[in-house]
Amino acid sequence: MRFLTILLLFISINGFSQWKDFKISVKGDTLNRVDMKGRKQGPWAVHVDELRGERGYEEEGYYEDDQKTGTWKKFSLEGVKIAEENYTWGKLNGKQQYFTYNGGLLREEGWRAMDPKIAFDTVAIYDLKDASKVVNWIVVKNEGVSMKHGRWNYYDPREGTVEATEYYAMGKLRTEGDDMVDEEGIRPIDISKKKAATDSLSKANSPTMQVIKKYEKDNSGKKKIKVRDGQTGNLPKP
Repeated sequence: MRFLTILLLFISINGFSQWKDFKISVKGDTLNRVDMKGRKQGPWAVHVDELRGERGYEEEGYYEDDQKTGTWKKFSLEGVKIAEENYTWGKLNGKQQYFTYNGGLLREEGWRAMDPKIAFDTVAIYDLKDASKVVNWIVVKNEGVSMKHGRWNYYDPREGTVEATEYYAMGKLRTEGDDMVDEEGIRPIDISKKKAATDSLSKANSPTMQVIKKYEKDNSGKKKIKVRDGQTGNLPKP
């Protein structure tokens, strides 16, 4: 029995030795892991106290190589869910939801993260009235940030009804005329030839690459447009 206890203790110590730092939950799980390279890994739970009038909150989710991934949830200190965010490559991606401190749905946002391994991406633009119909494609330079993309709904948190809706295409607000407000930095791709657009732009002589080269030339030296980058710590107030 004594030998078995020593063996289990050895296995436990050996298992924890891969982490530079960690916490043990009340259920005995390892949380808030930091590997030997100083990167956050696995499940995390964060508690932030109220400070200078700013409400505190608790946050939980998953890290992979120091980047948030998957679904992260934020709760008030009273236990009410105030946000549910989705991450890819450490940046906001897909649908995000924000709630009041009474639990009413306040806002739904659409975001798109870009693969850090690629320099440019091609994105489908869907018909505002028919989400299954592609009306155009745009090519976007990868600035290493998330961009507003898709439908944004604003709700009456008491009634649960939609008060306003906006549509975005890679950071640009679309209008009923299917124009994009502030089009600098985005170039449409002609799809009249019905060619399939892909994320891979490796062929230097392809029509898509020619569009990219023209985009770089036209926008050389212009001021970059700043967008929310999907980093945490600045939860919008309900």
